[in-house]
Amino acid sequence: MGLEVSGILGLVLLVINVWIIVRIVQSTAGTARKVIWIVAILLLPLVGAIAWFFLGPTG
Repeated sequence: MGLEVSGILGLVLLVINVWIIVRIVQSTAGTARKVIWIVAILLLPLVGAIAWFFLGPTG
Protein backbone atom coordinates (compact mmCIF):
# COMPACT_ATOMS: atom_id res chain seq x y z
CA MET A 1 0.00 0.00 0.00
CA GLY A 2 1.90 3.03 -1.25
CA LEU A 3 1.15 6.63 -1.95
CA GLU A 4 1.41 7.31 -5.65
CA VAL A 5 1.35 10.88 -6.86
CA SER A 6 0.85 11.28 -10.58
CA GLY A 7 -0.80 13.47 -13.15
CA ILE A 8 -1.52 17.09 -12.41
CA LEU A 9 -1.05 16.61 -8.66
CA GLY A 10 2.44 15.24 -9.25
CA LEU A 11 3.30 18.18 -11.48
CA VAL A 12 2.04 20.66 -8.89
CA LEU A 13 4.05 18.93 -6.16
CA LEU A 14 7.17 19.02 -8.36
CA VAL A 15 6.79 22.74 -9.01
CA ILE A 16 6.24 23.44 -5.32
CA ASN A 17 9.29 21.40 -4.33
CA VAL A 18 11.51 23.15 -6.90
CA TRP A 19 10.28 26.52 -5.64
CA ILE A 20 11.00 25.50 -2.03
CA ILE A 21 14.51 24.30 -2.89
CA VAL A 22 15.26 27.59 -4.67
CA ARG A 23 14.00 29.50 -1.62
CA ILE A 24 16.17 27.34 0.67
CA VAL A 25 19.30 27.94 -1.42
CA GLN A 26 18.66 31.70 -1.48
CA SER A 27 18.05 31.92 2.27
CA THR A 28 20.56 33.20 4.80
CA ALA A 29 20.44 29.99 6.84
CA GLY A 30 23.62 28.08 7.52
CA THR A 31 24.88 25.44 5.13
CA ALA A 32 24.01 22.54 7.43
CA ARG A 33 20.40 23.69 7.80
CA LYS A 34 20.09 24.16 4.04
CA VAL A 35 21.39 20.65 3.38
CA ILE A 36 19.03 19.13 5.96
CA TRP A 37 16.01 20.89 4.45
CA ILE A 38 16.95 19.97 0.88
CA VAL A 39 17.47 16.31 1.82
CA ALA A 40 14.10 16.30 3.60
CA ILE A 41 12.40 17.77 0.53
CA LEU A 42 14.06 15.28 -1.81
CA LEU A 43 13.39 12.19 0.32
CA LEU A 44 9.87 13.06 1.45
CA PRO A 45 8.45 15.52 -1.06
CA LEU A 46 4.95 15.94 0.36
CA VAL A 47 5.85 15.69 4.05
CA GLY A 48 8.97 17.80 3.53
CA ALA A 49 7.01 20.56 1.79
CA ILE A 50 4.42 20.64 4.56
CA ALA A 51 7.13 20.66 7.24
CA TRP A 52 9.00 23.46 5.47
CA PHE A 53 5.80 25.49 5.23
CA PHE A 54 5.26 25.31 9.01
CA LEU A 55 8.83 25.05 10.33
CA GLY A 56 10.94 26.70 7.63
CA PRO A 57 12.36 30.19 7.74
CA THR A 58 9.98 33.09 8.05
CA GLY A 59 10.43 36.14 5.97
